[in-house]
Amino acid sequence: MDDSILDAIGSPLVRVASPPGTTVAAKVESKNPGGSAKDRPAAAMVKAAEEAGLLEPGDHIVEPTSGNTGIGLAVVAAVRGYDCTIVMPASKSEERQRVMAAYGAELELVDGEMTEAKDRADELEAGKGMVQLRQFENPANAQAHYDTTGPEILDQVGDRTVDALVAAVGTGGTITGIGRRLREEFPEMTVVAVEPETNAVLSTGEAGTDEFEGMGPGFVSDILDRDLIDSVETVDLEESEAECRRLAREEGILVGQSSGASNLVARRVASRLADDASPATELQTDGGAGADTGDTDDPLVVTVFWDSGERYMSTGMFD
Repeated sequence: MDDSILDAIGSPLVRVASPPGTTVAAKVESKNPGGSAKDRPAAAMVKAAEEAGLLEPGDHIVEPTSGNTGIGLAVVAAVRGYDCTIVMPASKSEERQRVMAAYGAELELVDGEMTEAKDRADELEAGKGMVQLRQFENPANAQAHYDTTGPEILDQVGDRTVDALVAAVGTGGTITGIGRRLREEFPEMTVVAVEPETNAVLSTGEAGTDEFEGMGPGFVSDILDRDLIDSVETVDLEESEAECRRLAREEGILVGQSSGASNLVARRVASRLADDASPATELQTDGGAGADTGDTDDPLVVTVFWDSGERYMSTGMFD
């Protein structure tokens, strides 16, 4: 029996449709208590702040977010007894807003995108004495994935070698933490970052349009370890949403936009690895649940499914 819902953080690693001769496996983070990968850094950042004496009983947490970190912090604040204000761009989904409110968080919506949300959180921190955890700069964000997600993956893959990690980039904490931990075990592993085609800061050095929810914030965060990344690939929103619909209707996995984007690139990477291993093999992308589960010597690509598609229903993505 767990003493707290926070002790239940953890997720399965699930094989998804994979090009023949490969295995693509996804960490299904919607199975965390707050429904996303952001439960991990939310819990870790609060714990680190408490241990450093920066967060004490009666304090009020404030954080800018596109949604999932806010939900994760709302969960942690409810368990630990803090007031919590989340600052979020008004363009983000209604479901995110309602979930935060259900956990007791106060929500402040801003016109604009993450830059404007960060500015407003700074104002609340300075003017009202709230405690900001600063997910884009807080090393506990990436450390959470080094300490929890990475070891879970290592346990779940067993004796297999992870050949590539593919992950969308928002704060960069997930790809940094998992990448560092897996690279210790698999020094030759390739790390591929995924970002929106219309907001490809890592690829172009310039901010664009923030269409995705949960990735591509329009700037490069302090905690992203760019030295870990071997390559960056972009995906457009329509392709990603189509992949979300395919995952739901063909594999029974309901996920959001950044998960669809991550899976598209994971399949691309797997196909290239199979080509490199066996140039004469013609690849198809019709494998999947119930299909050939692949050989344990096949290339293994691990990716992350960040949250549930339930948080995107009002966007019309599944219509």
